[in-house]
Order: sequence, then structure tokens, then C-alpha cells
Amino acid sequence: MAAPNTNWGELLTVTLQNRSGELADSISDNVALMYFLKKGGGYRPVPGGESIIEEVIYAENSTYKRYAGGEPLDIGPSESISAFSFAWKQVAIAVTATGLEIDVQNTGPDAVMDLLSSRVDIAEITFENNLTSDLYSAGTADGGKQIGGLQLIVPDDPTTGVIGGINRATHTWARSQYYRGVTDGGAAVSATTIQDYMFALWQRTSSGKLKPTGIIADNNYYGFYHASVQPLQRITNKSVADAGFPNLEFMGTPVISDGGIGGNCPANHMYFLNTTKGAISYRPHKDRNIVPLTPDRYATNADSMVRLMAWAGNMTVRQPRLQGVLIA
Repeated sequence: MAAPNTNWGELLTVTLQNRSGELADSISDNVALMYFLKKGGGYRPVPGGESIIEEVIYAENSTYKRYAGGEPLDIGPSESISAFSFAWKQVAIAVTATGLEIDVQNTGPDAVMDLLSSRVDIAEITFENNLTSDLYSAGTADGGKQIGGLQLIVPDDPTTGVIGGINRATHTWARSQYYRGVTDGGAAVSATTIQDYMFALWQRTSSGKLKPTGIIADNNYYGFYHASVQPLQRITNKSVADAGFPNLEFMGTPVISDGGIGGNCPANHMYFLNTTKGAISYRPHKDRNIVPLTPDRYATNADSMVRLMAWAGNMTVRQPRLQGVLIA
């Protein structure tokens, strides 16, 4: 195996350390779903632990009692708090170079930097695209090693399955909301029907002052909504537009498309999300949020070296009843 190239190792270390923080910020600022999570308080790094715990109030205090005079009061225990437990999910990507590339083909700081920059660019693009895709997933890829995304947390059918260790078939308080165009509304989702269906789901996902903080749609449903309000296109959210996301509004909440080239929102889906007080969250580990791992790895049976970038965390929910999805 070729001797390690000192310039390459030092440049790789410094470059990845600097750019890993930029990448984490880029994903949270440039991806619609991540933007809403971060803007609304749903971007919450975790310091550690065996799993990621989200406490949930699932029932009121049962000792509330109307009484008269000296009538005995209910002072018994009242169980009203439980917790969702989400497993850590891990992701890594490698930046690799062979001895020939390091010591022969790319000698000199400028040449090494050019090669390094290209490899890191590709790693960053790959990381962002795949992590963003995972955020919409059902968490089933690679034998369940994938992040549990919106298709798990806000599924098309919330009456079955397990979320954070809680069986939704048994515990109705662990279920999110949904509205089906044909079944619930009597007709397919279209530019004609979409506003009525959105309002129906809006009511299901609102409670007092709590209301959806962001509505994320695929190309089809965003197109239907856009067509339905075309005479009123001035209805947009300024803060979201300033962040670079074309958008409309519904009931004062920004509606944006997370489709387009490379979009990951499932076809014919519109998610109503409430990020208030971490009701739904993206939770990376504070010390492993797309960071380079040291030391470099040198292959024992090949002329190459590798530097890994790693991430650990998951998506979580603590108030599933405030989340919803509009489907066909």
C-alpha cells in the first residue's frame, strides 16, 4: 500500500470539517420539508441516549369532578403521559482516492484540491438527495435501517402499524389525520374539489389556536391548488418566498410544492404539518450531523484511502393528531 499523502489527508480533513456544517445548513435551508421543520421549531438536535424519546400527553386528567359542599373529591392517580421511542438511524458516505490519484496523477496542492473538491461535491449532492428522499419514506428500505419519514409518521392509513413503539390499531391517540378524495369527498381530487378537501383536512388537523404551519404537496396536488386560486395568485407567504420557495397560501399557511426535478413528495399527496413545540421533528444527533469521521481509513488489501462522513438521527412525532395527509 502506498504511503499516505500528507497533503491529501490534511486537505481532506479540513475541507470536510468546514463543508459538513455548510451541508447540514444547506439541506435545512434548501429543502422545503426541512425548511418548514426548522422554521417552525421542528429542527431539534439530540444530545444522545439509547433512543430518541418524545413525551406525549394522550389523555386529560381524569380527576376533574363537579361537586357540592363537602362531597368527597377524586384524588386518585391519573395516567395521561406516555412516550414515543424512535430508534437511531445511521447514514454514511465515503470520499475515496487511490494511491495513483494521490501520489502520481494529482501531485501538488492545486491538483489535489481540484480532485478533492470534485469528490466532496459529489458526496454532498448524494447525501442531500438521499437524506431528503428518506424524510418522505416509510422507513422500510435496507431492512428497516432507513429513517422513518412522512409515510410512516403521517401514513395513508393511520389505523394500523406501529409508530415510536405505540400500536396505532390499539391507541387512537397515536393516529394522524387523513382525508380521501373519492371515499370521503365523493369525487377525485381536482382543481374543482381540492379547496373543499383541504378545508376538511384543515379542520381535522386544527385544535384551538393550533393549526398547520406548513402544507407540502407533490406536483399534481400543488398544480390543482394553483389552478383553483389562479385569479388570486397574490395570496403568497412572504417569508417563504424570501427563502426562495415559490408558494401560495391556504388559511394563512404556506402551501408549496416539493416536487419538480428530483422532488421526493409521493405522487398525489398533500401533507398538513404542524411543527409547533416539536409536534413533528427532524432530530439529528448534535455531534453526528453530517460530520467527517476520523481517522482516515486505509485499505489493508488495496492501494486506497477513505474518509467517511456520517449522520445519525431520525424523524419523530409527539402530536400525531395535528398532522394529516390528503390522498386520492
